[in-house]
Amino acid sequence: MTGTTLLKRTLGIVIALVVVLLLVGQLLGQPILLGYVATGSMEPAMDAGDGFVAVPSLADSSVEQGDVVVFEARELHGGGLTTHRVVGETEEGYVTKGDANPFTDQDGGEPHVTDGQIVAKAWQVNGEVVTIPHLGTAIMGAPNVAESASETVASAVGLTATGDSEGLGAALVAVGIALLGFGTVFERLGPARRETRRSRSRENVIAFWTALGLVLLVFVTFATAAMVVPAGTAEYELVSTDSPTDDPQVIAPGETTELTRTVDNAGYLPIVAVHEAESNNVAIEPATQTVGIRSSGETTVSLTAPDETGSYTRHVGEYRYLAVLPPAVIVWLHGLHPLAAIAVVNGVVVGLAVAIVLVVFGHDDLRLRSAGDHVPVSTRLERKLREWLRE
Repeated sequence: MTGTTLLKRTLGIVIALVVVLLLVGQLLGQPILLGYVATGSMEPAMDAGDGFVAVPSLADSSVEQGDVVVFEARELHGGGLTTHRVVGETEEGYVTKGDANPFTDQDGGEPHVTDGQIVAKAWQVNGEVVTIPHLGTAIMGAPNVAESASETVASAVGLTATGDSEGLGAALVAVGIALLGFGTVFERLGPARRETRRSRSRENVIAFWTALGLVLLVFVTFATAAMVVPAGTAEYELVSTDSPTDDPQVIAPGETTELTRTVDNAGYLPIVAVHEAESNNVAIEPATQTVGIRSSGETTVSLTAPDETGSYTRHVGEYRYLAVLPPAVIVWLHGLHPLAAIAVVNGVVVGLAVAIVLVVFGHDDLRLRSAGDHVPVSTRLERKLREWLRE
């Protein structure tokens, strides 16, 4: 293998890993890998157009005063993603502010930011945000593209603008990745070169480990999707008023209301559901439960109104795991970190898939038969059964 071939294959693997990581990021509901600020609200820490590395909240959910967070605003910028600094914390949530702004977001009408709204933190070293100068400037300076296409690509590649940005130019990142990927593919599919050495490959034969890798990729993808797609953060509106109504979410100050949350499992494996309060004055009972195949369960969410009147938002996080291990073990792993629980569950799924493949197909390379020598599935299974009996 020449150095050029090795370099091309390495590049192809890197591109594949990047794409897989981006897709996993989408599945986990954390599409932000890189971000940039489109306004000067964070100057001098971050100039308009500067990029930054965003650490997803799933990887690091701790938030302290002084952190620069990316959160889903309710009022700012029409409810889009906003990157501001945490300057305080109250019973209702975090107080946020742009470094260059004269007043806090909450003074401007934005409700207190809760943990459920925070999707990422800007990476900081010694209290200083690590910026990528002019990343956003280069992207925003690109020729305008259709708004819908830009938004779709920005979400797909994980490059997100925060602030007043309209998301223009994000397609350049996708185009760059696509050109690299297609270049590798076309290089392999292009005109055949003269082969100077004898090929040792066998036609219509797939290496066992290649086939197994494809099977595992499918299993892990579906297992991860089954766990993370139905999960997420639920939002509850609560009104604290001196004139409560029959609406259970409109109550008197200091009182507690109870709401029923249904956990549906439409899959063909039981799941372990874990609920966590992501706002203050929220209680959940039971916090964990096992839901059977194509079944549902219920949990009670208790919301307590503050002593002050007003409209408030409460968040409840839901995590789901395939019940391939005892529920107590899964809950313990979740306590360590949600990613730890997902990784271990996927590990068990991989182990089961490998065992099934080895038992059914063995570990020999797989040959793809042509239509002329096609052997019915029943015959192949019969032959496999005879082999087991002889052993």
